[in-house]
Amino acid sequence: MRRVAISACLAGKSCRYDGKDNYAQALLEMLEGDELILFCPEDSAFGSPRPTMDLIETHRGVEAVCNESGVLRSEAIRAYARNFFDQHGTIDLFIGKDRSPSCGVCSARVYDREKNLLNSAAAGLMAQEAIDRNITAVDAEKFEGQV
Repeated sequence: MRRVAISACLAGKSCRYDGKDNYAQALLEMLEGDELILFCPEDSAFGSPRPTMDLIETHRGVEAVCNESGVLRSEAIRAYARNFFDQHGTIDLFIGKDRSPSCGVCSARVYDREKNLLNSAAAGLMAQEAIDRNITAVDAEKFEGQV
């Protein structure tokens, strides 16, 4: 049995920025028999609903910035990601919500400070932690398209 870390919104948890979910029944059916380990760094750190955030290229690297307040939110997300992977041991597969600044694996968008799109194929902050730990990582839409 694989141990699969999966964005909680895909499993039906109402943890998106707008308090809704991204329930993906077909995806969950594909994962039947696997141990699913749900995660949502943004809900854990900031609650739901919450203001949106974008990934912004800064002099310190890519940072998550709240669109409403301009406050940096990266450290809370990165700390959650480190703790999540440390606590859960071996993870065989990471499935992130595409385009999420936290969970998108190869679809997160990075902007400059003026909100000009620099990259639309980046990894979100939690996805990057999975990648850095050599965990096989994929966006939900790509995973569904593979089978």
